[in-house]
Amino acid sequence: MSWENDMSVLAWWIIPLLGGVLAAIWVTWSSRTRATGDRDSLQDYERFRAAMERQPDRPEGRPEPGEA
Repeated sequence: MSWENDMSVLAWWIIPLLGGVLAAIWVTWSSRTRATGDRDSLQDYERFRAAMERQPDRPEGRPEPGEA
């Protein structure tokens, strides 16, 4: 076997090996533990509900809808 043949075999092995390494890096990165932020989102939801339940402040002299 000549060295050109050895290099072509090496090149064909490098492609799947690099793919495997990149796949392992991606799996490690994508499966990391992340903060879900549930506490903040629940507080935001409660604040939204409270805002929706409040009556809007009307300026003086402006009638309520349906009181014309």
